[in-house]
Amino acid sequence: MNTTGSAGKGLRLIPFRGLRYVPERVGSLAAVTSPPYDVVVRPDGLHHLESADPHNIVRLILPQAATAADRHRQAAETLQRWLAEGVLAPDAEPALYVYEQRNGDVLQRGIIGALALTTPAEGVVLPHEDVMPDIVEDRAALMRETATNLEPLLLSYRGDGSATGTTAVIERTVRRKPLLSTTTEDGFSHRLWSVTEPADLADIELDLADRQALIADGHHRWATYLRLREEHPPSEAGPWDYGLVLLVDTARYPLQVRAIHRLLHRLPVADALTALRDMPGSFRVRTLDGTLPEALEALSGAGAGDNAFLLAGDGRFHLIDRPDPALLARTVPADRPEEWRALDATVLHLTLLDHIWKIPDAPDHISYIHDTEAVVEQAERHGSTAVLLRPVREEVVRDLARHAVTMPRKSTSFGPKPATGLVLRSLAED
Repeated sequence: MNTTGSAGKGLRLIPFRGLRYVPERVGSLAAVTSPPYDVVVRPDGLHHLESADPHNIVRLILPQAATAADRHRQAAETLQRWLAEGVLAPDAEPALYVYEQRNGDVLQRGIIGALALTTPAEGVVLPHEDVMPDIVEDRAALMRETATNLEPLLLSYRGDGSATGTTAVIERTVRRKPLLSTTTEDGFSHRLWSVTEPADLADIELDLADRQALIADGHHRWATYLRLREEHPPSEAGPWDYGLVLLVDTARYPLQVRAIHRLLHRLPVADALTALRDMPGSFRVRTLDGTLPEALEALSGAGAGDNAFLLAGDGRFHLIDRPDPALLARTVPADRPEEWRALDATVLHLTLLDHIWKIPDAPDHISYIHDTEAVVEQAERHGSTAVLLRPVREEVVRDLARHAVTMPRKSTSFGPKPATGLVLRSLAED
């Protein structure tokens, strides 16, 4: 059974002329791709991608210059140069794109297209996390300069699990020869096909017409789309009224949900532990012996219904759990749903960061890092504190989103995430 938006309308995905790398003009397709901009670990990952190929997409999504204005202008100039040189070229006709990712037992397939933008109040595309205004402004400035959607958001919807509608189109399409096929260094293979047949496009349109989607990854880019739409005069089919997305039916291809960890730049582990011990009974604190996988197992095994976090950065691991109920009552607002109040991310930000450690949620104080080993390594290298979190169950995320309750920013990491650089959307071409 389809899930409808509250306004009685659903998802509208339209074809576009995809901008894609010309294989003969680059070293390899794998060498020019990148993870999404917010997953790239800086500076190490950034430098690695820049050196992989002079045309790596990271030079557009994370340009490097002295000022923000210079970065955005540089990205636009680089994009125009690559287009003039034939490094990137638009496809001959508008299309939707079937996209497949595979790594061992993990298989994900979905449809990439230009999605009609809707506000949260319309109940069609549901956000589940708050956003940081400075990041939205930076992404908006970059998109203004380049007039291009550089990477797709990941949206999930729940089909009925049958091989009909969009799923049928996908499964017919993947029997054909793909437009491109490559394997990135993380072991994932990527394949892309175009869908241009009117009958296929009509099947997808009809199937999605009463669907509701959850933003799995890309809240800041969605907020950017909405901001830029407001800046342009309303029109019936203007390019700024749409944004580049990957839609995945999670009834057919379930997403994986992982945590996003915190790196507290100016807080050494010793100071974090001292602050906890100076407030007796606030949390139970235990130092663990063993490896990172063993510490993560201990974190995962912390009591159900109990908040727990793993601190790292001093060469050891410290499990903090069993928060004082009275402390939570003082620091977590009582006027929000119980599921939201019980989230680890809620307690981390309101109780630990705000109340105990007094750390502002600003980029020079906190970085958000997806990779567990990377956040621990950076904390140890710089004498800071890594806070490792547990993943949130997808049904909790979806239930809160349906009730218009947003989680703390960077609470979840859904995946596999689409590789950036396989297909771009030029607003000038639309």
